[in-house]
Amino acid sequence: MRKGRAALGRARDAIAAAGASTIRGVREQGPERDELLLGAKSVGAAVVAWVVARHLLPVAVAMFAPLTALLALQVTVYRSVRDCVQYGLAVAAGAALAAALAAGAGIHWWSFALLGLLAVGVGRFRPFGGQGSQVAAVGFFAFSSGGGLIDYIGHLAASVLIGAVCGLGAHFLLAPARHTRRRQEAAESICFELSGRMRDLADAFDTREPALEEVRRMRSDWRRLAADCDRLHGMVDTEAENAKLNPRSPQVAVPYALPRTRETLTIAQRCLDHLRSITRTLEHALADGHYEALRPAFRSGYGTLLNSAAAVVEEIGQAAATDNGRLQELLGQASGRLGELRPLMRSETETEAESEPLAPTIQGTLLTDASRLVTDIRSNLDAVASV
Repeated sequence: MRKGRAALGRARDAIAAAGASTIRGVREQGPERDELLLGAKSVGAAVVAWVVARHLLPVAVAMFAPLTALLALQVTVYRSVRDCVQYGLAVAAGAALAAALAAGAGIHWWSFALLGLLAVGVGRFRPFGGQGSQVAAVGFFAFSSGGGLIDYIGHLAASVLIGAVCGLGAHFLLAPARHTRRRQEAAESICFELSGRMRDLADAFDTREPALEEVRRMRSDWRRLAADCDRLHGMVDTEAENAKLNPRSPQVAVPYALPRTRETLTIAQRCLDHLRSITRTLEHALADGHYEALRPAFRSGYGTLLNSAAAVVEEIGQAAATDNGRLQELLGQASGRLGELRPLMRSETETEAESEPLAPTIQGTLLTDASRLVTDIRSNLDAVASV
């Protein structure tokens, strides 16, 4: 009884979430509206394909038309064309195998088994992509229902062609929306939040002893931002694919907008890797009571370095065209702050290693992470600075 109520509750939540997603899709642009439009186009294309196939072809093969129409309507035009071509090749291969075996060996259980073995093997060839299993499916259908007859196979091919034309026609008439600017703005938002969190970390170094819970919360923020970067990376890749063969004019005239956004996210992800390491070192120093081993001059200089790096990240993340002069100036300031910390590190190591043996270890770890942070930003800067 309890499991039944829990399942009912999950079903109710799923229905409510689907309803809320539908309402958002109707009210505003976004992924929910894209899904609604894709669903509407899929149903419309399938109905048209079924009606046309029912009027022109035998009933036995008419269902291939709506099925192909559904297959043809993928998230992007490029993926739709690619899947249609692969499906067409799979249909041709399966039908050819069925016709050859029916004509040469007849309709027998062993010839059906041989067809299955051949179809499964052929379906593994790379040109079929994700449609390799359709070689066996179409071959079985043509062999058992059509007896491998050429007329039947011709009608089957015509049904598939009708479905492909209806599906691709719907995609080209109502092409998927372009979201280049939205992806740029999402990357800008992530970089702006990242720079703000970096400044919070800089402030933590400037205080006498930051709260341990605050530092742990920062580590949680880094993980969340890293997950956001990964998710947005996938969305940028999908949008780059969406630009191929899409008849809609681009929102952004700059041809390198999406590659620039991708590189911006790559820089943000690499920064997050080093920031997690910096925060982890700071957390261990606080938890073990060794934070006082960090001299105020080093902490202050380190905070200044993080503020300079935050300014670079914020400049990189802007959706507008990059001011290369400004970017190089900010990066030079960050490199200068890093250079100021190195002699300070050597001085403290030489004079206070005996009285404060933990200071060189902690400071060296922090300095290494900061150096990698600045280096990674600089090494990935060319693609961002080119636009």
